[in-house]
Amino acid sequence: MELGVLAIVAVAGLLSGAVNSIAGGGSLLLFPALIGVGLPTQAANVTNSVANWPGFAGQVYGFTPELRTQSRGRLVLLSVLTGVGTVAGSALLLVTSSKSFDTVVPVLVLFASLLLAVQKPVKKLLRPTGADIDGRRRENVVTLAVVMTAAGVYGGYFAGALGVIMLVSLAMTTSDSLRRLNALKAALSLVNSTVTLLIFALFGPVDWALVAVAAPTALVGGYVGARLARWMDEELLRWTVVAIGVTVSVLLFAT
Repeated sequence: MELGVLAIVAVAGLLSGAVNSIAGGGSLLLFPALIGVGLPTQAANVTNSVANWPGFAGQVYGFTPELRTQSRGRLVLLSVLTGVGTVAGSALLLVTSSKSFDTVVPVLVLFASLLLAVQKPVKKLLRPTGADIDGRRRENVVTLAVVMTAAGVYGGYFAGALGVIMLVSLAMTTSDSLRRLNALKAALSLVNSTVTLLIFALFGPVDWALVAVAAPTALVGGYVGARLARWMDEELLRWTVVAIGVTVSVLLFAT
């Protein structure tokens, strides 16, 4: 394997891990890099999913303080739902054509990005009007369950911009700060990535040599990005996600 190929994949893995932590969408940096070094589309997709697992692990470690303060019951429920959806999405990927894959992905990314751009007014419309004993608004558990299962399906089918999808889903169905939801998104992304790792390792066309290059740098990027995200302004974080998602979707439509 040429040194230039190794360098491209290593840098893409580092940036992917960092951007996934800060805003989501970082997997879309590694995915085109893998295609650029010669992998077919589906092989690039599954290799991307597997290689990003350490990056999500680094995110969770970096977000430990935020995750410790969150409801364990909600975290377990959403993890199970995400896992179920991921199994379905991974199976769907393995039985559908690459042409269908190429058609649907940019549409999903653009939709998620635009949804996050109008997240505040939409969230106000979807929130229930009742309040619990602490004065905080109750979460719509049914809606949350449906959208997070759907997010798992998306992540199993295509990991790119999964962070955008999850952050939008959580922001619109829960009453929490974007910073805390970013930490929750990291934990659920790790669940998704773990399930896809197991499935694609057994049934997918994974390029393990490139995984060995990208995975360590994704781990470093995930941890560093999580540390940076903690200090970012919430509005800046939200619009960073929007900008990344729209840019990537335009690139995907053009290719």
